[in-house]
Amino acid sequence: MSPPSSGPGSPAGDDPLVEAYLARRANLIRFFAARTGSHAAAEDLAQELYLKVAGRPPGEVAENPAALLYRIATNLMVDRTRGEARASARDAHWRGAVHTTIAGEDIAQEPPADEAAASRQRLRQLVEAVAELPPQMQRAFTLHKLEGRSHADTALAMGISVKSVEKHISAALKNLTARLGR
Repeated sequence: MSPPSSGPGSPAGDDPLVEAYLARRANLIRFFAARTGSHAAAEDLAQELYLKVAGRPPGEVAENPAALLYRIATNLMVDRTRGEARASARDAHWRGAVHTTIAGEDIAQEPPADEAAASRQRLRQLVEAVAELPPQMQRAFTLHKLEGRSHADTALAMGISVKSVEKHISAALKNLTARLGR
C-alpha cells in the first residue's frame, strides 16, 4: 500500500513534512534498505514513517522537513532494532529456561520416541509382574519401593515384623529380576 499522492484535498497539500516524504519516498526506501539489508523491512519502515508523519498534529511546523524526516526515520530504525533485541533476549531467556543447549545446539528434553515406547513397555511389564506377586509380598514391595516407606513403617502398616518385610521385599526383588531379566 503506497501513501496518497499530493493533489487537491490530499494531506500533502498543507503539510510540508508529508510533501517532503512523498518527494523523497524512493530515497527513504533506499536509506532504510541500505541500513537494514532488507527491501521488505525498508518498505515496512517507509510505511511506518508515513503513518508517523501524516499522523502528526496539524499546525506543527518543521524548519527543515528533509532533516526532520531522516531524523524520524533513524529513530524508527533504532526503535525497531531495540524491539528486535528485546524479543531476541526474551526468546533466548525462555529457550535457556526450557531447553538444554550443548555446543550451541538445542537438545530436546523429551526422550526419543523409541526410548519412550520401550520405557512404557517395561513399566507395563513391571506392573503386570508386581500384580502377580503373592499378596503379602506385593503389599510389602508396593509400600516400600513404590510409596517410599521405610521398613519400619511398612511393617507397622502391614502388622508384621521388620524382618518379615525385609524377607518379602528381598523375595519380590528376586522374583521381579528373574521375570523381567534385570
